[in-house]
Amino acid sequence: MFSHSKDLFSTQDTTANNFLLIAGPCVVEDEKTVMHTAEKIVRICERLKIPVIFKSSYRKANRSRIDSFTGIGDIPALEILGGVRQRFGIPVVTDIHTADEAAMAAEYVDVLQIPAFLCRQTDLLIAAAQTGKTVNVKKGQFLSPEGMQFAIDKIRISGNDSIIVTERGTMFGYQDLVVDYRGIPVMQGMQVPVVLDCTHSLQQPNQPSGVTGGNPQMIETIARAGVAVGADGLFIETHPDPANAKSDGANMLHLDLLEPLLERLVALRQVVNRFI
Repeated sequence: MFSHSKDLFSTQDTTANNFLLIAGPCVVEDEKTVMHTAEKIVRICERLKIPVIFKSSYRKANRSRIDSFTGIGDIPALEILGGVRQRFGIPVVTDIHTADEAAMAAEYVDVLQIPAFLCRQTDLLIAAAQTGKTVNVKKGQFLSPEGMQFAIDKIRISGNDSIIVTERGTMFGYQDLVVDYRGIPVMQGMQVPVVLDCTHSLQQPNQPSGVTGGNPQMIETIARAGVAVGADGLFIETHPDPANAKSDGANMLHLDLLEPLLERLVALRQVVNRFI
């Protein structure tokens, strides 16, 4: 597992044959929130022997309303993410939105994430690939699992074979998403690890208020199913106070609920491992 990203995981304890966890607050709001969240995630994952990548967006370019929070400034936010790498010694991932952001963000993080709405943007994929960093491509809500082969090809042909694909649900009508778990083995067949996004899959977009809704009480249901079908990793956005988070609070997991959830998921993974 993760043979194409071996350098990224070489310093992490994978003896438990666990799923990878990508976790953190949706966006960098301030240093205190990021460091507090990272510290708790690292402590939990060390105890449960879960390889982890810390996630937070240095900027949110895709917001419904013009007055929505987008960030504290690119370099200040990236410096905070760089501080997580230095302080905790774990990989960090953040979104990029345009080709010219790739090199800038790559100076601070280990993984460049391509947002779902941008997963077909050729220039963006090539620029991310050419940094030499691992590239995590989120499958578009509008795209079939089979369609992700072309995004993967763009990165590989650009000289980078360190690729992760993240399933984050498919549009179901105008204001809901569903997860088709058949897509996980389909995309694994493309010789990439596949991560299931357990929080964005529960978004309820296109609300009249211009603020995306969510269904966080179903996070464990989505995660359990992902582990059961053999997802290589789970993506869970978490925050110490989701009700007052500045982005995606409606579908983030409360940080206090992360540890008991992961305990149950690790136990489930151990059962699944007996049959794979």
